[in-house]
Amino acid sequence: MENRKNKFVELEDGGGGEKSSKLISEIRKFFPVSKKWKNIEDDGATLDLGKLKTSNVHNGHLMSTPGQKLVFTTDAFIVDPIFFPGGDIGKIAICGTINDLSVMGAVPIGISLSLVIEEGFPESDLKKIMQSIGKVSRETGVPIVTGDTKVTEKGKIDKIEITTSGIGLAEKIIENGGAKVGDVIIASGNLGEHAVALLASRFNYRTKIKSDCQPITKEIQSILPYLTSCKDPTRGGVAAVLNEMAEKSKTRFVLEEANLPFTKETVALSGLLGIDKFSFPSEGRFVGTIAKKDSDKVIKILRKFNRGAKIIGTVARSTYNASRNMAGGPARHASRSDAGVGVWLKTKLGSEKKIEVPRGKLIPRIC
Repeated sequence: MENRKNKFVELEDGGGGEKSSKLISEIRKFFPVSKKWKNIEDDGATLDLGKLKTSNVHNGHLMSTPGQKLVFTTDAFIVDPIFFPGGDIGKIAICGTINDLSVMGAVPIGISLSLVIEEGFPESDLKKIMQSIGKVSRETGVPIVTGDTKVTEKGKIDKIEITTSGIGLAEKIIENGGAKVGDVIIASGNLGEHAVALLASRFNYRTKIKSDCQPITKEIQSILPYLTSCKDPTRGGVAAVLNEMAEKSKTRFVLEEANLPFTKETVALSGLLGIDKFSFPSEGRFVGTIAKKDSDKVIKILRKFNRGAKIIGTVARSTYNASRNMAGGPARHASRSDAGVGVWLKTKLGSEKKIEVPRGKLIPRIC
């Protein structure tokens, strides 16, 4: 990690913003690159089973599974508080892993569950958390198939930490860099409500909002053929994920201020705490891009699940793409940040404001 000025890991390194991306990039340098696994910088890595030769136990011949791809993901959860309106650390753990598979276009088929529990943790609380996980598992049909449990001395961790991994199968992989110029940007519902619920509990702020934590597999599968890119706005919120999608797509995402999917309470808490609402995470929503011609059909489908689904912006050509010379040569700009690649907010007055990737200390222990 020679490129890091500070020799100590800081809290913002895990916040989901620019510093998180840099830390992950440095960590990846220690590992060999796999030619078989793809999408390693997305929400889940993918493996094309059709290109693997596997042994058929019935006749000993080698066979493959054409067209089918394995999606694999993992996540760790250190939520504070562990119980909040609309969920708890157990619900967010299983939903988070199911959703990371879902935004890749996969149908989840199995989850692993690893617990690290602090000595003295109430068994009644552990039971509630396991019940939450079991409820989501039964409702989604995604089983907990393996796991591990450790107990550590009191004071070594804060109450409980959960790590979940998941696998799923997909016919079509949704890459978060697939947005095309002319697409519209959609949100599956109001955003940032997980952050509002959890922060309200943390700071004793009264609100009727509950966490949006829920599985999103059915919603995504219902519009899968129309999605050109997709991601769930967890750590770093839409500011982080839309910038990532725009960067990978080499396009310019323009959000309409009049169509932003934030409730008045979300905006109010954002102002009260001095935290940008665009960095508020959600745990049961997704943002995506679709062709404009499909927009009415897609929104109609999504509103069967959530009446708050809406179009929030458009994908435009960046000057990075537009400024290529007649011979198809490289753009004249020195960097994409100077070339229009990224996310902009079109205000009600018609001006545009850049939405930056979150920097500095974001909301700790939110997911």
